[in-house]
Amino acid sequence: MRKLVPLLFCLTTASAFAQDALPPADMPLLDALGRAPSAANIERDVRTLVGFGTRHTLSDTVSATRGIGAARRWVFDEFTRISKACGGCLEVRYVSGTVQGEPRIPGPVEVVSVIAIQRGSVDPNRYVIMSGDIDSRVSDVMDATSDSPGANDNASGVAGTLEAARVLSRQRFAGSIVYAALAGEEQGLFGGKFLAEEAKRRGWRVEAVLNNDMIGNTRGIDGVHDNVTARVFSEGTRVTETAEEARARRFTGGELDSPSRNLARYIARMAAHVPNLEVMMVNRLDRFGRGGHHRPFNDLGYPAVRVMETHEHYDRQHQDLRTETDPQGQRRVYGDTIDGVDFAYAAKLTALNVVALAGMAAAPPPPAEVRIEGAVSADTTLKWKRPAPAQATNLAGYRVYWRLTTEPQWTRSRWVGDVEATTLRNIVIDNCFFGVAAVAKDGSESPVVFPGAAGSFGGY
Repeated sequence: MRKLVPLLFCLTTASAFAQDALPPADMPLLDALGRAPSAANIERDVRTLVGFGTRHTLSDTVSATRGIGAARRWVFDEFTRISKACGGCLEVRYVSGTVQGEPRIPGPVEVVSVIAIQRGSVDPNRYVIMSGDIDSRVSDVMDATSDSPGANDNASGVAGTLEAARVLSRQRFAGSIVYAALAGEEQGLFGGKFLAEEAKRRGWRVEAVLNNDMIGNTRGIDGVHDNVTARVFSEGTRVTETAEEARARRFTGGELDSPSRNLARYIARMAAHVPNLEVMMVNRLDRFGRGGHHRPFNDLGYPAVRVMETHEHYDRQHQDLRTETDPQGQRRVYGDTIDGVDFAYAAKLTALNVVALAGMAAAPPPPAEVRIEGAVSADTTLKWKRPAPAQATNLAGYRVYWRLTTEPQWTRSRWVGDVEATTLRNIVIDNCFFGVAAVAKDGSESPVVFPGAAGSFGGY
């Protein structure tokens, strides 16, 4: 009787195929960065932003103490202070554009965002971006004068971005990091639109955008108190996909493996470096019927996700400051005030951004032109393209990943070394999804890249 060989499908363990000298598995720097963000710093910054009274896009731009103008100048000065502490390592500047004739901006109005760029030492034209929205609003989206504290929506995201700059500016990375306080979100996502357009115009290779919009609330309107989970929203198929690319995707897959979706998987894996935090990946561009500042980047084909709290409280979003009694006689307090922000939780979500940004900026560029072969074969072959040596002086090699088609996360991997192709023997292409990640000498990894146009993070 012939001895039966266990059906491997795509369940082969990684350890059985280890090749060459593996890069380090332990990442002590990332563990330290996952504990570094300060809740006290975030609280101080949220209180400062709330103190400007309103940050509505159409509010006062002249006052030194109230309105969007005072708020953005303070953010600019804060980034400048952070840069001074790291010896001028940040390029701090405004990004602006004029808007008029829009439903929420009759205009003309200059929409002004603030960015700080930490240039990479090896591959400075490769960028990872963290953003928060500087503006705020009350019930009437056109009310530019009433008090609109915007403590959680979205002073928390801006404060987290500032704190990430404080933490990461103490380090040096191969790729560049951008910290952005984007304006005009509530009036039509204009700050993100202008920055995305500038990135395209300047030829930035944008590897990732992490948009942080509400990262401080832990008590949901559903009655759940959750301070240990973050949500990451990511779109599936790229909106920029061509008809030819859509046809290829129909036959080879990729609906679940856009670069934004694999960026979300990467962030979820990096949560292991943040104490007491897990990530809920949500396979949707944003909350149902709603939007955020990552979308303008997705619109231009860039990998971009939304990072936020898991349980929202709608009485604290887009509301006039007031107290009412509901039909059941219960007292309900409305308004996005500072007592609704859990600063320790905001620090954890900031840490999630910090470790993801650090991991990607320290890693080599994601592999380009990833291709896959293996129809009517017992084996699966993956091929890809290395970057120019000057762009990846820290490259150790590549790791291939695979998973069952119904699994949400990459579950199996194999280190294959510094090569541009590998064959997975007796792993059938039909049963799994596959991808490739670049690995640095210190163990840092890029996000996993799914083969073909559906999964591409772009070229070199």
